[in-house]
Amino acid sequence: MSKLESLKILKKKFDLELERSFDEAINDAKKKDIFILEALRYVKKTAMTGGKRLRPAFMFYGYLAANGQEREKMMRATVSIEFIHSFLLIHDDIIDRDIKRHNLDTVNFRYSKIGKNIFKTLDNVHFGDSMAIIIGDMISAIGHKILFNSQFKAENIIKALIKLQDIISCTVVGEAQDVYIEYRGKTSEKEVLKMYENKTAKYTIEGPLHLGAILAGTDEKILNGLSRYAIPIGIAFQIQDDILGIFGSEEKLGKTVGSDISEGKQTLLVVKAKEKGNKEQKEMLNTLLGKKDLTKNEIKEFQNIIRATGSLDYANNLAKKLIIESKIELKNLQVNSEAKNFLLEIADYMVEREL
Repeated sequence: MSKLESLKILKKKFDLELERSFDEAINDAKKKDIFILEALRYVKKTAMTGGKRLRPAFMFYGYLAANGQEREKMMRATVSIEFIHSFLLIHDDIIDRDIKRHNLDTVNFRYSKIGKNIFKTLDNVHFGDSMAIIIGDMISAIGHKILFNSQFKAENIIKALIKLQDIISCTVVGEAQDVYIEYRGKTSEKEVLKMYENKTAKYTIEGPLHLGAILAGTDEKILNGLSRYAIPIGIAFQIQDDILGIFGSEEKLGKTVGSDISEGKQTLLVVKAKEKGNKEQKEMLNTLLGKKDLTKNEIKEFQNIIRATGSLDYANNLAKKLIIESKIELKNLQVNSEAKNFLLEIADYMVEREL
């Protein structure tokens, strides 16, 4: 059985726990407010529609890596990180002005449309953003509550909750770096990779692995070893995300291809293309970056420049190099063999995935 097939089997189990946790929150909301009730139902729909559940998987295998034995208990706890993921995505969609997520309206866009229909004189965009911020905060609280109520040793739960704050803080730093770099309109490869480390690697790979290992009662040596595996693979994961954002299938992505271009994202692909491109190519990149309502021809022209400058090859090669580095670090780490095998094989998926 391939690790991707194993991930699909795990996903079904995670989804059952995720649905159960959403239903509990929805039942509680029935007693409080019909508007929040409706919002939670919609967030549940978006959360259940897409996603590979990579973060719960890393949390689960982080627990196994540290020789955790209570698998069912851990399975229930892992959905905490999926709620945190949903919370961060809801806020990220506001920042990026995205209107689609998993082929559904983003929360902010959905409520801007609701506001337009209900409150004729209201700033409907602000209404949508406001509702999304509030709903995102509530989803975050649910994620924290799940972890707080997990049936592990109290000292390990406290350590895990502290770690969760670190994960969110690092993500906020990375998001701030991303926004600043985008508005500045230029950056360096070093800055981009540091932003990827904070925004993606620590939140998608390292954080969940640490949460699981902490709940198993591990020590700093194992945590440090997991970090040496997680950071390179997390950066590679983000590089692949950038590639898919420009060259991927809109149907598979669940959002508009080229949205990174319209938002003026200063990705590694853009940095290397500006570095290696000729005058004409650089001028075209600057013209297209941040341009709204891009045509298919303009997206294709952008793609051609990324290819022609060697930027795409550079990004692909760097991602593969990081995966090799990550696997070497893990091989040298003394952890549970089942977890090690999964983590070694899932590393390749990070740069081979189409979604």
